Amino acid sequence: MSIDNSILLNRVFTRNTLREIVESNYSDVYANAIRRYITDPLGKDNRQLISEIYTVLKKEYRNEYYYKNTILNKLLLGVHKPTTTTALTEVSVGKSKADFVLINGHAVVYEIKTELDNLDRLESQITNYYKAFSRVSILASENHIDSIQKRLGGSFVGIYALTKKGTIKETKQPQECVDYLNKDTMFKVLRKNEYESIIIKHFGVLPETSQFEYYKACRQLFLQIDTIMVYTDFIATLKKRGQIDVELYSQIPYELKFLVYFSSFKTDDYRRLHTFLQQKEASSCISLI
Repeated sequence: MSIDNSILLNRVFTRNTLREIVESNYSDVYANAIRRYITDPLGKDNRQLISEIYTVLKKEYRNEYYYKNTILNKLLLGVHKPTTTTALTEVSVGKSKADFVLINGHAVVYEIKTELDNLDRLESQITNYYKAFSRVSILASENHIDSIQKRLGGSFVGIYALTKKGTIKETKQPQECVDYLNKDTMFKVLRKNEYESIIIKHFGVLPETSQFEYYKACRQLFLQIDTIMVYTDFIATLKKRGQIDVELYSQIPYELKFLVYFSSFKTDDYRRLHTFLQQKEASSCISLI
């Protein structure tokens, strides 16, 4: 696939493009994708057009979005339920960003390695993730699996392949490892209200100090808590982040599940997107008004 084509496909399935569609009922990126990838758009509604563009992604350019959307659909919505399980993405852990985190009874980090990625930073990423999470897995292209097994087959890391058919094939389940959990790393993952709730749970009060010293004082209290105990609270706190309207979300097409899940949709956003998906001749700018 040409560079221009890959750039366009990368831009179609982004939160920026989705936001343009929801707010303006139109997106230049989406319109360009229809012109480039759909030979007979006339008479098709946007739901079908998006599905056909996604099929191009699946067959010709399986980028990170394709992997993330697949794992969310297969695991969060297939194996688990969004009412009992939370998904997170792009979680900063040390010097790395966790591609996907699934939290149910426990938390699992999934590092994604697509056909387009190399494995140069894999070990350092895994090392960082174990500082904040006790279970780590890799979801990779089948092309990478042999190399990953040679490098990490004897470790605690889970290994999964995304097959050419779009299924997730288990090579090795993750094993729990708490030896490298680091309270300072966990603290830095949390938002202010999140680490405050943990501090109140263990100490009953928040530190009384100047605004300048407050963060440092909270961190010092957090570091006093037992590692395993604070890890349990850490995971329970992160699990509360995943709040979606399950009924409205269930109506979102497969191709957009990941985008909508992480776009903080309100009821009106769902309504606008639903209206857009039903419209035909997407290349013409049709106003909602």
